[in-house]
Amino acid sequence: MDFLDAYHLWADAHAFFDSTLIPSPADHSDPLATQAVGWERRLAEETPNGHLLRQNALFEALSGNGKLHLLHVTHALEEISRQGVLYPSGGCLVGSIYCAPLTATDQGFRMHNLGAYVLTKEAPAFLATLGVTDRIPTPLIFEIDTPPQAYRGLAGVDYLRLGLIHLQIYTHLEYLLSKNERHQLRETVVSRIKNSAAFLATAAAIAYQGTQVDAEPFLKQLDETIPRLPILGYLYFEAVAEYLMLHSASHHTRRLAELGELNNWLYKEMLFASFPAMAGKFDLARFRPRPEQLAALIHRVDPTIDSSHASAYLVERISYLVAARLFAPGDAPEAWHHTRWEFDSLATQLGPLLGHLIHRELRTFGRYPDFYFYFDQHKALQAWNYWNHMDIVAPFNGTMPKGEVGINPAYPNLDYRVWRAEQDDAGHLHPAEELSLTIAPRLVDIKYTLMRNNQWTAPVPSIA
Repeated sequence: MDFLDAYHLWADAHAFFDSTLIPSPADHSDPLATQAVGWERRLAEETPNGHLLRQNALFEALSGNGKLHLLHVTHALEEISRQGVLYPSGGCLVGSIYCAPLTATDQGFRMHNLGAYVLTKEAPAFLATLGVTDRIPTPLIFEIDTPPQAYRGLAGVDYLRLGLIHLQIYTHLEYLLSKNERHQLRETVVSRIKNSAAFLATAAAIAYQGTQVDAEPFLKQLDETIPRLPILGYLYFEAVAEYLMLHSASHHTRRLAELGELNNWLYKEMLFASFPAMAGKFDLARFRPRPEQLAALIHRVDPTIDSSHASAYLVERISYLVAARLFAPGDAPEAWHHTRWEFDSLATQLGPLLGHLIHRELRTFGRYPDFYFYFDQHKALQAWNYWNHMDIVAPFNGTMPKGEVGINPAYPNLDYRVWRAEQDDAGHLHPAEELSLTIAPRLVDIKYTLMRNNQWTAPVPSIA
């Protein structure tokens, strides 16, 4: 894959939140183009908290001049301090140091509600579930001097759009597998899609033709399909999180909105309170709230939410995301009974879905787990190359401006300082000890990170 191909794929994998005044090139061949514009308007203008999609504390911090303050939570301060190096990990922010915004006040640094949840609830729960008693979550404050040439726009990487990138990288590295292994992998992912055609056809009919389908049978079909197509668990989670954050009218949500923050506690509570096994092994492919449980779960998290409206919304939204993120760009699928169930044919029609499936399959497939680190490292190199070309110092999660922001570890001459922080009784953070740390542009193996596995032999694991 040459530079231009990779560059275009990475540009398409980013959501540009500040480009509403820049008309997109007319693409009459894309049957979802009108819907995409309609969804943007619907989310921003027809939901109680939609204004936060464009104007929020995260964007204010990223588009400002001067110093950027970020919170990073680690459970491995001793190792980090001893080695003097902090490594990024893969995940929704690809290959950056996972952080949340901090706001400087006269009383100390105020944490974004996302960072507060990670520090005070999520990280301790992970360690407790794993039975780890000799480690504690430690907040680190990063102060980054934004260089004058830094990109002032708002381009966030959307991990749901990485399917074609995963497919291209696998095509580039597939000869690390034997001929038999390559054949077996192809047959495995094709079989997964073939046996999920009923759901994919339903979602396509809703997205492209406006077919009306009741929520209960749709969500039941989705639930049955997630084990075969794990990426659907991620889509389901993001759609539910989006709905909760945009539609909540609780006192807590309104108070956070006044601070320019979407309420991350909503989906966090739904995820970890409802799926306690997720602690210690963060895996959204297991996000499968049963259709008959969904209304109760939503009410438990936020009684202000209309669960019937939420279910109807999820049918439309998930169907759109399936079509927009998993099908080949610009093409409506042909009649499903005409589909040729062969890898190369599906790569043309469903390339993004194939890429997502392969990316996940490779974690456990044959000998490939030994190579999987290099697959993710290859992806990170491409991301860093794109970010450096764009002069993006702090990439963020572009599925939605939740508050997930990273530090680009490969940015040339990155100017930063870092402190171990302490929290006061009011919840504010204060620098306690400046640390001499170097951010290294090399991924830590995913199996050593806190949210992935209970192994402690990593160079420097991190909370991402």
